[in-house]
Amino acid sequence: MAHHHDTSNPPQSVIDIRDYDTEEYSSDSQPSQSSSSRGTPNPRPNVDLRIVPPGSRVQDNSPLSQERSDVLTSSSSRVLKPSQKLRPRIPSIVMPNIPPASHSRNRYDYYGDSIISHIGNPRLSIRRDSLDEQDYYHINSLIGYYEDSETEEEDTDKSSAYHDPRQPPPRPPSFYPNNNHRKGKGRNGSETDPDSFIYSMNLDYESRYRVPSLDSFPNSPGKKNPYDSSTYTSSVFSQDGDNINLAYPHEPKDDSVYASWGLGDRQAPVSKEEIEVIFNELVDKFGFQKQSMRNIFDLLMCMLDSRASRMSPSQALLTIHADYIGGEQANYYKWYFATRMDLDDDESNDSVSDLPSQDNGDLKEQWIRRMNAMSHQDRVRQLALWLLLWGEAAQVRFTSECLCFIFKLADDYTRSPEYMEMDQPVPEGEYLREVVTPLYRYIRDQGYKSFDGGLIKREKDHAETIGYDDINELFWYPERIERIALKDKTSLMTLNKGQRYQKLGQVDWNHAFEKTYKEKRTWLHLAVNFNRVWILHVAIFWYYTAFNATFLYTKKGDTEPAVQLSVVALGGTVATLFMIIGCICEFFFVPLKRDNVSMLVKRLMLLILILIFNTAPTYYIYMKARTGQISLIIGIVQFIISLLTTLTFSITPSSRLFGGLPKNSQKYRAFKTFTANYPELNNRDRATSIGLWLCVFGCKFVESYFFLSLSFKDPLKAMADSRSIECGNKLVSKIICSYLPVITMVFMIIVDLILFFLDTYLWYVIWYTIFSVIRSFYLGISIWTPWKNIYTMLPKRIYAKILDATNIEVRPKILVSQIWNAIVISMYREHFLSIENVQKLLYRKHFLPIENVQKLLYQQSPPEYGKFTLKPPTFFVAHNSDHFFPSMGEAERRISFFSQSLSTPIPDPLPIQNMPTFTVLTPHYSEKVLLSLREIIREKDKSTRVTLLEYLKQLHPEEWDNFVKDTKILIERNNAPVENQFEENPLKEAKEKKMSDLAFYSVGFKSSAPEYTTRTRIWASLRSQTLYRTVSGFMNYSKAIKLLYHVENPEIASVCANDQEKFKEKISSMARSKFKFVVSMQRFNDFNDEERENVEFLLQTYPDLLIAYIDELPAENEGEEPKVFSVLIDGHCELTAEGKRKPKYRIQLPGNPILGDGKSDNQNHAIIFCRGEYLQLVDANQDNYLEECLKIRSILREFEQYDMPTTSPYSPDAERSQKEPVAIVGAREYIFSENYGVLGDVAAAKEQTFGTLTQRIMAQIGGRLHYGHPDFLNAIFMTTRGGISKAQKGLHLNEDIYAGINAFNRGGRIKHAEYYQCGKGRDLGFGSILHFITKIGTGMGEQMLSREYYYLGTQLPLDRFLTFYYAHPGFHVNNIFIMLSVQLFVLGMMFIGVMASTLTLCIYNPDPNAELSPPGCTDLNPVFDWIKRSIVSIVVVFMIAFLPLFLQEFAERGLLRSTIRLGKHMISLSPFFEVFITQIYSHSITTNLSFGGARYIGSGRGVATARIPFSTLYARFTCPSIYFGVRIVLILLFVTMTIQLPHLGYFWLSVVALSMSPFLFNPHQFSFKDFIIDYREFLRWMSRGNSKTHASSWISFCRMSRTMITGYKRRRSGHPSEKSINDISRPSFVVIFTSEILFPFISAALCVLAFAFVKTYPSTNADKSKDGISAILRVCGISFMPVLLNAVMLAALFFISFFIGPIINQCFTKFGSMIAAIAHAWSVLNLIVVFELLWFINAWNFSDAVLGVIALVAIQRFIFKLLIVLFLTREFKHDETNRAWWTGKWYGRGLGCSSFTQPFREYICKIVEMSLFATDFILGHIILFILAPICLIPWIDRCHSTMLFWLKTSNRIRDPIFSQKQKRRRKRMIWTYGILFLIMYLMFIGLIAGPIVVGSKLKFQLKLPI
Repeated sequence: MAHHHDTSNPPQSVIDIRDYDTEEYSSDSQPSQSSSSRGTPNPRPNVDLRIVPPGSRVQDNSPLSQERSDVLTSSSSRVLKPSQKLRPRIPSIVMPNIPPASHSRNRYDYYGDSIISHIGNPRLSIRRDSLDEQDYYHINSLIGYYEDSETEEEDTDKSSAYHDPRQPPPRPPSFYPNNNHRKGKGRNGSETDPDSFIYSMNLDYESRYRVPSLDSFPNSPGKKNPYDSSTYTSSVFSQDGDNINLAYPHEPKDDSVYASWGLGDRQAPVSKEEIEVIFNELVDKFGFQKQSMRNIFDLLMCMLDSRASRMSPSQALLTIHADYIGGEQANYYKWYFATRMDLDDDESNDSVSDLPSQDNGDLKEQWIRRMNAMSHQDRVRQLALWLLLWGEAAQVRFTSECLCFIFKLADDYTRSPEYMEMDQPVPEGEYLREVVTPLYRYIRDQGYKSFDGGLIKREKDHAETIGYDDINELFWYPERIERIALKDKTSLMTLNKGQRYQKLGQVDWNHAFEKTYKEKRTWLHLAVNFNRVWILHVAIFWYYTAFNATFLYTKKGDTEPAVQLSVVALGGTVATLFMIIGCICEFFFVPLKRDNVSMLVKRLMLLILILIFNTAPTYYIYMKARTGQISLIIGIVQFIISLLTTLTFSITPSSRLFGGLPKNSQKYRAFKTFTANYPELNNRDRATSIGLWLCVFGCKFVESYFFLSLSFKDPLKAMADSRSIECGNKLVSKIICSYLPVITMVFMIIVDLILFFLDTYLWYVIWYTIFSVIRSFYLGISIWTPWKNIYTMLPKRIYAKILDATNIEVRPKILVSQIWNAIVISMYREHFLSIENVQKLLYRKHFLPIENVQKLLYQQSPPEYGKFTLKPPTFFVAHNSDHFFPSMGEAERRISFFSQSLSTPIPDPLPIQNMPTFTVLTPHYSEKVLLSLREIIREKDKSTRVTLLEYLKQLHPEEWDNFVKDTKILIERNNAPVENQFEENPLKEAKEKKMSDLAFYSVGFKSSAPEYTTRTRIWASLRSQTLYRTVSGFMNYSKAIKLLYHVENPEIASVCANDQEKFKEKISSMARSKFKFVVSMQRFNDFNDEERENVEFLLQTYPDLLIAYIDELPAENEGEEPKVFSVLIDGHCELTAEGKRKPKYRIQLPGNPILGDGKSDNQNHAIIFCRGEYLQLVDANQDNYLEECLKIRSILREFEQYDMPTTSPYSPDAERSQKEPVAIVGAREYIFSENYGVLGDVAAAKEQTFGTLTQRIMAQIGGRLHYGHPDFLNAIFMTTRGGISKAQKGLHLNEDIYAGINAFNRGGRIKHAEYYQCGKGRDLGFGSILHFITKIGTGMGEQMLSREYYYLGTQLPLDRFLTFYYAHPGFHVNNIFIMLSVQLFVLGMMFIGVMASTLTLCIYNPDPNAELSPPGCTDLNPVFDWIKRSIVSIVVVFMIAFLPLFLQEFAERGLLRSTIRLGKHMISLSPFFEVFITQIYSHSITTNLSFGGARYIGSGRGVATARIPFSTLYARFTCPSIYFGVRIVLILLFVTMTIQLPHLGYFWLSVVALSMSPFLFNPHQFSFKDFIIDYREFLRWMSRGNSKTHASSWISFCRMSRTMITGYKRRRSGHPSEKSINDISRPSFVVIFTSEILFPFISAALCVLAFAFVKTYPSTNADKSKDGISAILRVCGISFMPVLLNAVMLAALFFISFFIGPIINQCFTKFGSMIAAIAHAWSVLNLIVVFELLWFINAWNFSDAVLGVIALVAIQRFIFKLLIVLFLTREFKHDETNRAWWTGKWYGRGLGCSSFTQPFREYICKIVEMSLFATDFILGHIILFILAPICLIPWIDRCHSTMLFWLKTSNRIRDPIFSQKQKRRRKRMIWTYGILFLIMYLMFIGLIAGPIVVGSKLKFQLKLPI
């Protein structure tokens, strides 16, 4: 077609924007055979940039995908019916001259007028007028005649490497070199100047929004599946006569299957058919499942194909065999020689364990020769055998060395005569039944027992459970392997090697295993694992304190340098004591075998000897000779020995002390191989590691000396001088007065020591942040990098770092334009950019007049084409990004990071054909797949004030606006025939348009047709944390591979120029061969209909998505176990009549695979379906982006396996690499939930700083581990070493980190890629965040029990140990220390306040030499200064949590944005939340270490906009924080009244946060009406549950809290509740005694002591007692009073309910509730009376009364815990006893024999419960009284919502809508309970204010008998 251009008119280009569907239409109305065509729903038109000469008409006849989805109408979800079919019409937009908005209708060029009416009919064909209208515009067809104009200003570079008009024309596209012969670019890191290029965009990407139609699937009725393996089966005949299909599933039968393995001139050493024969042989000889064999065959072929894509097939086979089995880095090789199996293979030896531990260098050489001599077929056989054993191993896969042992026996069996002579095939499933199932059942029975056809957890803690690690470690030692015996007591290893495998089914596994490390639940693990931390701190603190506090141990006025040196030198004694404690504690954890005992006893004896050397001189100097020259010399020598001792014990790991294990011992060999084979750091990284810790401890020791130690000298001296207080003649009074200052001083020293610990963590945070920021500048990841270096260089960097343009004779601008435009278009499709933004960001075509073209060419230009150039967007040279995309929007963030990341060092990419295959694996449990319409447009409940859609619209206003505009475009196109109906009435048209826009901007659609509602669902799902978002994001890998393959291989388009189907199939096949996505859906079989529809929608949208799930068939016969299968399906699988998909693979398992906490087992059962050399692990709440997926080749190159050796790894001349393999490559995370309010941003900030700032420096200094997401894993390395996680229930709750520790311990390097990031969602609500923190905290408690921490803590060198400690357990220990310092600090201040309120204090005088005034005073001014410094220290420690976030934001986003973000945190009260989080962390880990109970908590990650009832928050957070906070607040109240320091205000804010945070961060907490309704619910919660069972009641909360101590009764049949609650075991006596009796007793004794001290001193008030014993008896008597009164009342009520209750219950069902209400009211009244009595006894002195309340609370707390521990047996799992007590009906409760003892037990329970009820009732009211005044502030609810959600105050946050009846009912409740609340409020004020006012006027002398 010829086009003539008028040169007078400005050139104009056309950009045709349409919805691209890769599925083409033919004239016979048959669908395409391309699997890549099945795309996603597209509510946004796709951009297809056509090169159309000016003046020509844009014809839009390309096909449009038909949309179908699972949607919900007004109330429920439904599937699109066959009659519903949509073909939306997408506009073509002319750029850049777009008409004004008022003429927007004329912008759209409509096409097509047929509507598909029935989904069951074949697709209608859409006419394609010519090849020019194809969706793929061929690059090669443009190169010959499109040249840049020399007149263009930006194209005047004469040094361009492209066509010169003076030279002959370029050769035609057919001359381009074949891709198979392309070599590396050899760019050496240079960035070739892509000065000018042309755009031709391949838009073969499924949009994230396209809704697939059912008839687009090959398995729909009447359609043929082009990927059905039956159409191209390559079968072999097995020995049992079955045809086993081994064809690559869902791939066409052509040369593209395993394309790199032996096609063309690439001769495979073993053909595919020969490999099939080997697999069938192994199936027949071992009895593997055929389905498993098919799966493993595909796995191996994919692995070989992946490796062969970048080397010869022979080398691929050799290297894979070396990685799995024979190479020096293979785990099997390491195990083989570590266990001396090399000697077992030496025919001259009969036993392994009896052989001497000799050097096996010669045997290793023999091994290499044997591997080198092995045939390729034998290598394939070994690989196939290993993978087949591994593929069916189920839980045995977690025990890598056990699997090595099984493989060893099986491999020996393959070379035995028995194997060769076997003529009958083994029955299918024999391996599973005989080998795997016995081991599986042993593992299962360790933790579970059968009950009612299911499994229940045994009451065994980890120390009594033989777990995966215990089983695995059996196979580390040859002497233990020798003890493996058959059931007839015959040793397995004494049998002939060829017979051992056949006898595995007869092994007595029950007597083979034993505990190899005891994970006892105790704090003593910290003494063993982290003893160097304690030595570094406590010993140095001793040096500092002893040096400055000489007044504590020297005679007053004397100078005794020898004594000072000797006492200071006792720091070495302190260090030795810690080593001795750690050595003694180690006896509790390791097996007491001969070698362990001898090693520990030897170490202990030597430590005792060192202790004597460090301590004996002090005895001589201090007791015998305090002065003298000899004493001084001895002191100096002792000090030097002390320093050497401390330095040695701080640096040397305990396992290496005094030589450690003998290097020739088997244990040393095993430990060195499996637990201490740490990867070495290079010199630079090791210097960085050492430098970091020198900076940390250098600053810490200097600062701590001056700020903490030297300044502590005067307070300590002042308190020491107070020990001589005289306070009476009675003995008790003298004791109290003498010891209170000593106790106070002890508290001060302990607090100072804790601050000494916290100070280290403070400096660690500062310095690792500084190091990380410096490294970010070094890498170029900083906003401070000049704009020119970031954006101006971006095109060059795309060409240099994203593309592999080797030997491509296409101008760089052509290539780069496609990449850049694809990125822009992807953001446009996701509604991050508007069409106006797209115009400014895309490469543009500029046409030249034909006359200018002829001047540029030797020959006449083709008549049908004009000449044009491509102009890059001005974005690359502009400095104002707001001009191009929404400010601070997602597009700006993504483009900014992409640009910055390319400025960093990035490995060069390989050609796409040569990149390795990888798989993304996502475990899924109950996360939302796709949001329903109901969830989006309706409030969750009446307590929700804003819908999810409204919330998302406010968070993403520009994106919603873009979405609505596109929706309107689709509507206008569909209504095109009637578009002129309003032309005669413009006013009516405008009105109708306005009304139409209202619906669009409200919910995104006007019609409720599924094709429109689904668009809104998808838009919201892509901005929430859904599986759909994850899948659609990571499917960008497929799009990126297609794009890169097309761009880098223009010859493909030329070859397939006349066959678009072939072209699309070729690039789709490439994407499928390089990338897989597996979602492991644990609950798939339990999904409801809506969930199943959503999953089906996902499969139809992404047919290549693989879903693995667990299928269970009921047992065929009674007594048998059900059959469990691991199943794999995808979108190509055929739909059965039941609507289910026919599986690709269905592999039987030995039993239920979920034996742990879920996630690890879920990953383990699905990992056999993963393909390729690498895995990426992502969670179901992550996202990915096209521009990041383009970097995948560089990421995979981080594994350093692209350039494999060219010689055989078994060749004698091969170089033996000393570099450890890369096991894990981590990546950055962008937390996309950071803008979802303050809580979402707090959670995002923590994840962001840990995942980016911390990991950046941790990876460099060797401290990074594995955290699950979005890390890339070396599949071979990890799967041969126990898998990608660990799975013992409870112990491995935080399962991911164990894989990192395992890889680290076994020699795997862990790297971090700074240039790549994925999106990640985080918890958004207060409750969900706290649930997540609880899970992390309890998981850390379990980690501290684990053997992995034992190995790391006792074997790592100091700098790497400190890196590990402070990056992982140190953070949690720091949280414990923070809360411990708060508690001890307020106790210390309480004693100081007691002294300040009773003693005469000295007037402050700045002159240190001045005499104290008044005479006889006590100088506490230095102590007050210490309090100020300590408060500042604690506040700084709290606030330091914001430093990493601020510095990271400062470096990457600039000062303004970092300040804004930090300011928003402060305004939103996030410091309060940080304090609360610290307490939750501390409580979780301390509770777990004492009582256990770690379990997975499903936090839920939805947007938290609903108001949580007060009672729910109170019940959830009372035990973890509120009780603790209230106790601290009481003490702080007394301190404030006695020590009036302004610094206490900071402390008040921190402490109040412990009690008030749950309510401050509760949405709509301060809505007055809801507040009153909440009060009603609180009263009902307190009172219900006594007549009938109620889960949400105070009594249920009380019983649940008590079970932590009592435990539940063991499970027994009978009551239904027995099946709904898991067993909770009773803790050990030591744990209960320590935590529930000893510590509460000490706390009570200290509080009573403080109260007695106040009452000991004489006072002007005659009512004060002068004897401490009287005060003690008085406060104890008052404390017991309410308990005794409650006991009396309960006894009376028991007799009433017992005798008349059963009768009255017949006519009055609320009798039990009435009796309970009487008792509860009585307990509340008692507590109020006791408080007033206590106040009265203290003569209305409020501070004394508060101190009395503190003592009363501590005493009662001790009493209640003592009663619970001594008298309460295990709890029933039901509440029948509680209801029986109140109703008097004890019979028929299912109590059995316990009916006679339960009344007494329940009586003790009720005594405790009454006091606890009164406490909760009063405490709940006090909190409500504090919150109530805030509710009266005008507009407080909206302001509070703005603070929480970061939403603009608008009408979107509105009151819920109620019916008239509901309104009247609510109004009555508000008035009734509002008045009641007011009455209670006034009574509370009266009880407090009345005594203050009246008590001061009452003058009398109270005489008490005590």
